[in-house]
Amino acid sequence: MSRPTDDERGPGDRSALRRLLSIEPRAFAEDHWGRAPLLTRAVDLPAPFTDLLSTDAVDELVSERGVRTPFARMARNGALTDRSQFTDSGGFGAEVTDQLDSAGILAAFADGHTLVLQGLHRLWPPLIHFTGDLVADLGHPVQVNSYITPASSRGFDPHYDVHDVFVLQIAGEKRWILHPPVHEHPLSNQPWSDRRDAVAAMARTDPTLDVVLREGDSLYVPRGWIHSAEALGDTSIHLTVGMSAFTRHDLLHHVLGTLADDASFRAPLPVGLDLTDPDAVVPHVRALIADLTATLADTDGRARTAAERVGRRFVEVTRPAPVRPLETVRTMAGLSAATVVTWRSGLAARVTQSPESVAVTTRTKTITLPSIAADAVRQLHSGKDCAVGDLTGLDDQDAIVVVRRLLREGLVVARS
Repeated sequence: MSRPTDDERGPGDRSALRRLLSIEPRAFAEDHWGRAPLLTRAVDLPAPFTDLLSTDAVDELVSERGVRTPFARMARNGALTDRSQFTDSGGFGAEVTDQLDSAGILAAFADGHTLVLQGLHRLWPPLIHFTGDLVADLGHPVQVNSYITPASSRGFDPHYDVHDVFVLQIAGEKRWILHPPVHEHPLSNQPWSDRRDAVAAMARTDPTLDVVLREGDSLYVPRGWIHSAEALGDTSIHLTVGMSAFTRHDLLHHVLGTLADDASFRAPLPVGLDLTDPDAVVPHVRALIADLTATLADTDGRARTAAERVGRRFVEVTRPAPVRPLETVRTMAGLSAATVVTWRSGLAARVTQSPESVAVTTRTKTITLPSIAADAVRQLHSGKDCAVGDLTGLDDQDAIVVVRRLLREGLVVARS
């Protein structure tokens, strides 16, 4: 996966992750990632986050963008608001009934309901690009929601998330109270509601962190850490940048997945076995563990297969930077040796070569070109900007033909 270039990054030519931290990313990775919260004040950060979202942007999303559920929800005092209170038909030509109704949201918001805008990494251009950069920095999938909370209101009860989050305060103030986990490193199928009593009990103890976030502040909350928040004074807007970390359990899942090709592990258990009797089942479990130990002793090939499976899964749950279809068609029509192109940011692909051709394989397709284009394709795949006429191994006319194909397939994009 190619990484964003400097002009795709945030203020001060800093990566997305560096925008959120005052410490070095290495220190964050070693001391905080998955381990401990981290509060960073605006004064120690390069810039506020209003380029990512603002009060005006929220109003635009609600009133002018035709946003539909489930890209939005509302809640008050820990309970979800019935969507009929804030959605309606879009009217003539847009009769779908689950579009946001700005008047309904106004009424609910004035009555103390929190508005949650979800999936903004797929809706709002500044966050689409920021998220792609952050995925490249972290190596884990990222999503972005926004919470817009009325003055002195609480949206949700103390709970924990099954993903890590950065809280970025956009406007207003919000008090955050954090307690340590009752279930460390929860998986996606281990929600806080399964441990509701333990969470409530922990929330009654002295907090680890009790802070007020103000505009431009950043707070990292590892998954599993119990938290609640309350708006103070004016309306509060914050972004929750959720990071769904791949885990050792994911690796284990894919290692076990490699056993699906082994007929001995697909064999049925005996007829007449009482599966409700643990004493009857335990010998089969022990035999399975023994066979697993023997089979997994051959780690090299199996490790490679599992690693490839993990990679495919990562590609499935992340998305490359979007392309601009009309602009791309114009670029293709006017393509010249001076046109500067680069690999599409975040697009994972495998480049393979044979004596006759070079192939580029992405999640959805394989594109084949003559072998003479192999060096040029690898040059572009490295992620560096390149003028069409500077592609290795091709004259200008051949380079234009190759780049036009790569543009058409959405593998490269033109630099403006």
